[in-house]
Amino acid sequence: MDPQAKSTIQKAFQKHEKDTGSSEVQIALLTRRIEELTEHLKLHKKDHSSRYGLLKMVSARRRLLNYVKNKNETSYQDIIKRLKLRR
Repeated sequence: MDPQAKSTIQKAFQKHEKDTGSSEVQIALLTRRIEELTEHLKLHKKDHSSRYGLLKMVSARRRLLNYVKNKNETSYQDIIKRLKLRR
């Protein structure tokens, strides 16, 4: 992911001006990386090492989503809606 795309995602999901690592930002960045890797795997079906990395990213995003859901239900609902995730 290029730095410009990363900064636009961070600006869209940050809680305050210098927020770069909150759970919401991390979930949004992981979602973008998952989408990119999914497109890569559609072209390269036998790339098993990338598939393993994709599964690790999906599980990391799931753990972060569970954390946000336990801490703040409204923030969880908002991020699910904004990223168009199925949960």
